[in-house]
Amino acid sequence: MPSTTLEPYTRTYRSASSLPSEVWDALKSNPQNSNCILPVALKTLTREQNDENAPGRDQCWIVVHSLGAIDFVLSVTNGDIGTYPIFIYTTHPTHRLTSDFLLPRLIRLAEALRAAVPIKRVYSFFAPDVITTMFVEVWCSLTGVQGYKDPYYHAKLTYCTKRSFVNRSMTTFPGLVYELRPAVDSDLEAVASLCYQFAADSEPFVLSHESAIKEAATLIRNNQIWVHGIRLADDVHDDIASIVAFTRNSDNVATISKVFTNPTWRRRGCAERLVRRVCKHLLASKQSVALYVAHNNPAATHVYHRVGFLGLADGAAPVEGVDSWLEIGLDRSKIELGHW
Repeated sequence: MPSTTLEPYTRTYRSASSLPSEVWDALKSNPQNSNCILPVALKTLTREQNDENAPGRDQCWIVVHSLGAIDFVLSVTNGDIGTYPIFIYTTHPTHRLTSDFLLPRLIRLAEALRAAVPIKRVYSFFAPDVITTMFVEVWCSLTGVQGYKDPYYHAKLTYCTKRSFVNRSMTTFPGLVYELRPAVDSDLEAVASLCYQFAADSEPFVLSHESAIKEAATLIRNNQIWVHGIRLADDVHDDIASIVAFTRNSDNVATISKVFTNPTWRRRGCAERLVRRVCKHLLASKQSVALYVAHNNPAATHVYHRVGFLGLADGAAPVEGVDSWLEIGLDRSKIELGHW
């Protein structure tokens, strides 16, 4: 297990361009597990390099060191619609994280976070289960802000590689015409409607219709969303049956962040068909595709397993890098809720 013989310490960085090379190396050493932090840091770095006067938008990264190595990276970052949760990444395999190792480091991390941002900015934590659970306890002890008993999100992080990808043809239904493609401007209203419905099932991170339009427009403009068009053979106009968005992408890993099927078109294999097509597209330039699948969503788990995502089969043996992640929200009377 990781050694605990050296007192851990933290460093706080207020810009992506100030992050030292060893932090970038730590994040890039496991881009699947750092998929919530690395892509945002890279995007911020590009913005800073293109405009040296670019506002920091109150973002920061806090790094925990010990024994000359990096143990944790915590991010306080923002998206196009709102502030993100506090994400925590570790360089260590989660099954080797003991309480004796975690506690002193998470205390330092919480103290640095408390010094870096207002308490109201911290509305939830998302990290591997054992880290989130302990960090919430530490944060509550430090600030008095309680976490909710029921998690906002509890999911398995999984990934698909070129080797594990299952490229199979699926059954099609007579009388229906399919088109799987990147979304275009004319899809805006339909994509926004599905983004809105997706968020409606993701309490408390719901969207207004205006925010759904903004999100859809951003996804289409950035070429980060595909659609599954479907229509009756004698019809002229496509309906959008499913969407798949991939918004957190680094050099070697793409992350699918949204999959949703219009209730009208469910039970026709649309989600699996589109996820497989998007994965094939992404794996042409990436080494792997990552995603989170909720523990209480067996239908989605089955779809992703059939496409080739690892560690999802019933009774599957543990797979390195396929871990359970937990988001716990904090007392909403004391924080300002963001969105992700």
